[in-house]
Amino acid sequence: MHKPDNIFISNLDNFQKLVIEASHQKPVLVDLWAEWCSPCRVIAPVLEKVATEFHDNLAIAKVEVDEDENMKLAGRYQVRGFPTLILFINGEEAGRFSGAKPLSFIRDFIEQHSDL
Repeated sequence: MHKPDNIFISNLDNFQKLVIEASHQKPVLVDLWAEWCSPCRVIAPVLEKVATEFHDNLAIAKVEVDEDENMKLAGRYQVRGFPTLILFINGEEAGRFSGAKPLSFIRDFIEQHSDL
């Protein structure tokens, strides 16, 4: 399975443009994850399914917090565990959850916090 084109890599340098500004066009679900995090690896294929289901209406930004600069983003958004997923709509945080969740939970989360 190839990675859907609405999943992209974000970092401290491009977060403002690719997440905050882009979320004015459509919701952006940010996945703050770490390479050493087992639940992060579990949720990755689930997020690919979410990206496929919501293809035209949602973007998914993956932020690897193993990189020092990206830890600043985790600090800015007071992330305490990984993975943490934050939904941005119109430049603002609309909701968040932590941990590996099933597809049904993530689908419901997105639908509850947006007009999708």
